[in-house]
Amino acid sequence: MAMQGSVLALGKCLACLEFMLFPVWRGIRASSGVAGGWSQGWGRCLRWEPDGPDQGARFPVFDYPIWLVLCRGGHATIREVCQRGRGVVRLPTEMLSIKLPQLFNIHQVPKVFREDSIISGYRHPRSSALDCVLSSFQMNNETVNIWTHFLPTWYFLWRFCVLCSTLNFLTDSYTWPLLVYMLLICIYPFTSSCAHTFSTMSPESRHICYFFDYGALSLYSLGCAISYGHYVMPDCWLSSWLHQHFVPIAVGNTLLCTGLSCYSRFLELQFPQRSKVLRTGAFIIPFIFDTIPLFYRIFLCCRGSCGPSDALSSHCYHVLFAFLTCFLFTAHLPERLAPGRFDYFGHSHQLFHVSAVVGTHFQMEGVIADMVSRRAWLLSHGAAPSFLGTVGAFAISLILNLGIIAVFSAPLLWKPRRGAGPPARECKEQ
Repeated sequence: MAMQGSVLALGKCLACLEFMLFPVWRGIRASSGVAGGWSQGWGRCLRWEPDGPDQGARFPVFDYPIWLVLCRGGHATIREVCQRGRGVVRLPTEMLSIKLPQLFNIHQVPKVFREDSIISGYRHPRSSALDCVLSSFQMNNETVNIWTHFLPTWYFLWRFCVLCSTLNFLTDSYTWPLLVYMLLICIYPFTSSCAHTFSTMSPESRHICYFFDYGALSLYSLGCAISYGHYVMPDCWLSSWLHQHFVPIAVGNTLLCTGLSCYSRFLELQFPQRSKVLRTGAFIIPFIFDTIPLFYRIFLCCRGSCGPSDALSSHCYHVLFAFLTCFLFTAHLPERLAPGRFDYFGHSHQLFHVSAVVGTHFQMEGVIADMVSRRAWLLSHGAAPSFLGTVGAFAISLILNLGIIAVFSAPLLWKPRRGAGPPARECKEQ
């Protein structure tokens, strides 16, 4: 009787397999008329069948989880589940898979994109905006240039937010020079990072991106002049002719800097040396003029006419890094000594970025220290900043610089130069 009960139970199980599904996912048999979705769980895997017609003894019978494997069609059903599962997983994987842009060497890109002694790691000269953004996460000869100015932007922005919580920039006119300065040291590295990111969309966009980069740097020189003219000016120069006309001359230097540096890009291919001289001079002239008050204070301290000062120490470090920045910009070292060895790490423009940011940090510390320590003395001698000499000068210079950039960008946007586009064979994959 027991054997007959077992055979009867096995027969029932095999008969039910026609309608039973995989115990976890029931959707694969929806076409056969059985409702899809999830099963009631693994609790139904084991049931008790009566042993004989007298409903006496009961013994365990494993339901479809095990019989599905051992009986007919079990292996085929499991293979079907696995294949459908792989299909479900493959869809988001394909959607999330992103192909990084291809890189080229110096002989595969037009001359306008080539850098001195940089042999490899160039991006496509007709990159899309998305490719440019993706390239910032791919190692190429611009990656470090992008991040060495993008990350310091957030550092300077954090310092600016801290100052906003401790100083009253809205009503305290004495803090307006610092306000302008902090705004500009946040703007110039961010603009530089964007210029290096999107400079390979086309030859025209490359020039325009660097026009904005030069404009941001020239405005940064104006921020230095405004802060120096109100906080760093030597005591004996207060109310002098230079002190009264310091900011207006700095505005003129800003326009000169933007105009010369933008014009130098049109000479870059035919007269590279002349272009380099013009661009270097465009930034050296405002730097020398802005730093005249600081140079004189350092000279007085060297003669023993001033005591130890934390502000002056920070200013000295800034001057040191400023000279190092200028040297790196003009010397193209170390890549000139070993072309191709420093394409990705360590070439002069990367070092130039790092040196400029470190010098700006020391300059910021010196300006803040001077602002705090000299406040009482400067205000008592009638050196209170005016709105026109601080925020007004910045607004006027911003509008005029944008106008200069528009003038130089208009020919590139309306009449692209012939032959500016890369020949098809130059971007061809080797």
